[in-house]
Amino acid sequence: MSLTKAERTIIMSMWGKISAQADAIGTETLERLFTSYPQTKTYFPHFDLHPGSAHLRSHGSKVVAAVGDAVKNIDNISGALSKLSELHAYILRVDPVNFKLLSHCLLVTVASHFPVDFTADAHAAWDKFLSVVSSVLTEKYR
Repeated sequence: MSLTKAERTIIMSMWGKISAQADAIGTETLERLFTSYPQTKTYFPHFDLHPGSAHLRSHGSKVVAAVGDAVKNIDNISGALSKLSELHAYILRVDPVNFKLLSHCLLVTVASHFPVDFTADAHAAWDKFLSVVSSVLTEKYR
């Protein structure tokens, strides 16, 4: 699945706003993930999973930074996220379905932070982009 020029433009233009709130968006995304899909907590037994904890803020920042790497390398997302894919497949052994769950939570969080910018076209572009990111992160599982 490839992104159209219009979709790339939407992703890149919204990224500036998202990256300015990266810590808050990352933390809220993880809080939403763990609340909506509590089974995902099993991968973080050493984390304090209380809302706003230092662990959630730190890991949330990493999540959004990885999405930022994908945005910055929108023409080579696979190359940009290859090491992250290897980490999650071979070392952490994260169930691939969790990337889709996380993507959904990020999508909802972005929509709640930017309701004016999050038009139907933006929703479709971000959904498609995050599907590509999820697919790339599961490449090493095959």
